[in-house]
Amino acid sequence: MALNIADLFEHAVDAAPDNPAVKVLDRTVTYAELEAEANRLAHFLASRGIGTGDHVGIYAKNSVEHVVAVLAVVKVRAVCINVNYRYTEGELNYLFDNADVKALLHERPYAPLVAACAPRHEQLQTVVALPDPTAPDDASDVGSYGGVLYADAVAGQSAERDFGERSPDDLHIIYTGGTTGFPKGVMWRHEDFWRVLGGGIDFMTGEPLEEHDQSRQATDPRLVTFPFSPLMHGGAQAGLLMHLFAGHLTILEPKFDAQRTWEVIDREKVQLVFMTGDAMARPLIEEYERAQEAGTPYDGSNLISIASSAAIFSPPVKERWMKAFPNAFFTDSIGASETGFQGTGLQDPNALSKDGPVVTPGPHVIVIDDDNRVLAVTDENAGKVGRIGRGGHVPLGYYKDEKKSAETFLVIEGQRYAVPGDFARVEEGGRITMLGRGSNCVNTGGEKVYPEEVEMAIKGHPAVYDVLVVGLPDERYGQAVAAVVELREGHTLELEELRSYLRRDLSGYKLPRALTIVEQVPRNATGKAQYPKAKEMALTSTQEVTA
Repeated sequence: MALNIADLFEHAVDAAPDNPAVKVLDRTVTYAELEAEANRLAHFLASRGIGTGDHVGIYAKNSVEHVVAVLAVVKVRAVCINVNYRYTEGELNYLFDNADVKALLHERPYAPLVAACAPRHEQLQTVVALPDPTAPDDASDVGSYGGVLYADAVAGQSAERDFGERSPDDLHIIYTGGTTGFPKGVMWRHEDFWRVLGGGIDFMTGEPLEEHDQSRQATDPRLVTFPFSPLMHGGAQAGLLMHLFAGHLTILEPKFDAQRTWEVIDREKVQLVFMTGDAMARPLIEEYERAQEAGTPYDGSNLISIASSAAIFSPPVKERWMKAFPNAFFTDSIGASETGFQGTGLQDPNALSKDGPVVTPGPHVIVIDDDNRVLAVTDENAGKVGRIGRGGHVPLGYYKDEKKSAETFLVIEGQRYAVPGDFARVEEGGRITMLGRGSNCVNTGGEKVYPEEVEMAIKGHPAVYDVLVVGLPDERYGQAVAAVVELREGHTLELEELRSYLRRDLSGYKLPRALTIVEQVPRNATGKAQYPKAKEMALTSTQEVTA
């Protein structure tokens, strides 16, 4: 039994070769076509000496070739390294060095940046330029650093699946920048990745699956799924692979655009969408409502499941979605690159939490107190707050970072857990509320304030489009809560007005003592908050409480 990403995909190919697998813009490929293309690229990589354990960077937006690249890398037992396509030259150099990238598959328009970086990294000897679906005529030079065009790389290569035996112990690395600090490579065994991110455990029941369980379903009527996030994000990559293992069709777009997203949902009769909180949910529901008011409504009647993870899906925005799609299932899921899936919860429109996602914990999920003692998720512990962790199938650690690995992967009561620093509150009924990352927690006068809770409340204000909350140095309280706000067009907001609005939902110590209005709240391409940048912005604030 090889519980390996490549094997699990190949099982789906064998079960339903003619199923459509991936569609990007106007191009659709079947499982057989995707397999053949991945085999060709895999054979090219093998011909360049890329094999077991070698690190291969994938530096691209969403495209068919991006999917091909991921599959080709795992087919030769090499290790995928996801590269953020918004990185600057310095950030790319850091990643190529830290990840020991031996081969790079990049979209051709990024050639100038690759040309500036590649010569600095002796180990980087193989570079392939992928076509960019949004710039098909790009002719950037790739020769200065020995790059090969994708079409030339796969030309003449075998489309056969004639690779050696693989192992469930093969590595799959997800680089996560999170919300702070330099990106870190989370090292997953393939089997562990599958179990907690690729559907190898039933997310609702916790029951483990067998190797062929997903592929056996591939001949059933299949879902049309549409993850909005870039594949450079671990969550989107995991969602893609999970759906490929089961024979579904995955729609991908190279860039997020609200109007086009609805057009795709209607045209392709999409049934399941996955988004990253308000950063995507808000512009989408505003476009949906705009079209209705204009008398040119979108349909969306095929949507049966609307899922969000990795960022706040705030109650005011969620309520608008639920009103528009009363028959759809809405789920909030929690997790991290270091833990995988940690819990999910169906959302009740009559009981939306104002504090954070409320979920039922998944298998091996625990909450621990400050002394690393397990808090049972029972009614008697309701209201208690601790760090959330996951045991069972967890990563091996961070690549080349033993110190951070020791801080994050803990042995508690004889079991190893991933505890990346997110805090949760135990609720009645065997549920938990995710409060946010402890490293972003604001300690003001000895009281802990979780930014996500304050952000959720602020987003209910009619003038607010987006917000991040950070802690600023304060002589009296140690830290002061500060809000960095992006306003809706045509609106204004004063600090005291905001504080008055929030008093109905938040304790006084949680109210912002500083307000900074910005043109755009800093987030990365996946919608994740960039708190360090927000803190820089907040330090320029002119609206402050002085008493």
